[in-house]
Order: sequence, then C-alpha cells, then structure tokens
Amino acid sequence: MGIELLEHAAGRAVLRMTVTARMLNGHGTAHGGCLFLLADAAFACACNSHGPATVAAGADIDFVAPAHEGDVLTAVAEERTRSGRSGIYDVTVRRGDQVIAEFRGRSRTLGAAAGRPAPD
Repeated sequence: MGIELLEHAAGRAVLRMTVTARMLNGHGTAHGGCLFLLADAAFACACNSHGPATVAAGADIDFVAPAHEGDVLTAVAEERTRSGRSGIYDVTVRRGDQVIAEFRGRSRTLGAAAGRPAPD
C-alpha cells in the first residue's frame, strides 16, 4: 500500500500514503477500506509504542470527505488514555489541512495467557 512511517513516539504515530488507481472504488474515490487501513496502521504504531504487544479490541471510522487518486494522505494517531491493559486512540486522516476521516481505536495489551508478560 506504500504506507510510510514519518514519526513514532510514545502514544503517537504519523503515517503517510498516496492514493493510487488501485485504491479507488466504483465512484472513482478512495475506497473506505484503504482509508481504514491507513488509520488502523497509525493506531497500531501508536498503541504498540509502549512495548508490550497490543492489538485492536475495536475501532470505528467516520468518513468526512472523499480522497482521490494522487492525494497524499497523512494519518496522525494520538493516545487519549491508557488504563491497565486498555487504551483509546484517536486518528485523524488529512489531505493537507482538510480532514478526510476520523478514527477511534480501542486497544488491548496482550497478557501472560498469550505468551507475553502482562504490563504492571
């Protein structure tokens, strides 16, 4: 998909992707699944930035504006809260200054039952 990691810090990640012809739906705009993939990848980088293996417990996305072939999209993921093994992360997908989609991911850190130590 050509996704690039631009920034990575504790609870934060910035990724970039250019919309290609293969990513378009029948209306000639970026398929929602491609937008979700970009946002989900940013979410994954942010929620795994603390070290223990962490996965998605769930996620929602709202599509605000269409993206088109050639658009360069940036996804910024930011941690909102973490408590125990759960976290909430928001991701905004933009084309320049225009918001294309808003994503909220809920994370779950894997515990000892999954072969990994549980966090303190």
